[in-house]
Amino acid sequence: MDTAPSQGLYPLRRCKTIHLVRHAQGIHNVAGELDHSAYLSPDLFDAHLTPLGWQQVDNLRKHVHSSGLSKRIELVIVSPLLRTMQTAVGVFGGEVYADGIDVPPLMVKNAGKSSRPTISSLNSPPFVAVELCREHLGVHWCDKRRSTTEYKQLFPGIDFSLIESDDDILWKPDVREANEEVAARGLKFLNWLWTRKEKEIAVITHSGFLIHALGAFGNDCHPTVKSEICRPFNNCELRSVVIVDRSMISPNPLSIDHPGNIPSGPDVPSDNGNEEIADAFSK
Repeated sequence: MDTAPSQGLYPLRRCKTIHLVRHAQGIHNVAGELDHSAYLSPDLFDAHLTPLGWQQVDNLRKHVHSSGLSKRIELVIVSPLLRTMQTAVGVFGGEVYADGIDVPPLMVKNAGKSSRPTISSLNSPPFVAVELCREHLGVHWCDKRRSTTEYKQLFPGIDFSLIESDDDILWKPDVREANEEVAARGLKFLNWLWTRKEKEIAVITHSGFLIHALGAFGNDCHPTVKSEICRPFNNCELRSVVIVDRSMISPNPLSIDHPGNIPSGPDVPSDNGNEEIADAFSK
């Protein structure tokens, strides 16, 4: 009989909750479904969201607020492309910007042909752009980014300081990143996420990146669980996972843990209890 437990038990301080989100529908999704060769068109450079995509953003925003998730997110990580940043600020950003608010807006009015009002960063978590979670690089023009100088004008409240080059030096017009390279980049990204102090993080990224990054996981689970981990994402789908550190790599302290026996010197109640027990057994 197999007596091995089917569950895993880990200290909470060695776990981190990641809320993975694929961007909402972009113009490249529509064009690519009609003709896959459209991805090669420069007309789709840094594809922005469609009107339907913005409806998906509004629906997901309602969900994260009604579920209470919006209050738990400590950090939003976003791939630096129009469609992901539009999705991120639309879902996890503040309300419509108003004059007199002394914080930079997350997105300016009509950014990326959005026909949307300015979105405030007031009462929202920090937003950080990270290139490690970009889409499959190369050849497809929809996956080439603009300069960070231009992005900073469109999304003033997003932190681009982790992006080393102003121009996109990762995307190549004639070389497509290998699947294995995307998977390796995904693992590097997840390892980097583990170094963050935040315990609950939203990541807004892309379908191709998610497929290859998550494909390395679930081999120690039931095939149904493996399938659930690796299932492709719909546009604007949110799926939550937990990263577990099973090594001894600098575990993060957990504020709700309590070590007990904090006072210095003898633990008087325990010492008295021991004497009472000893007296009881001596009779």
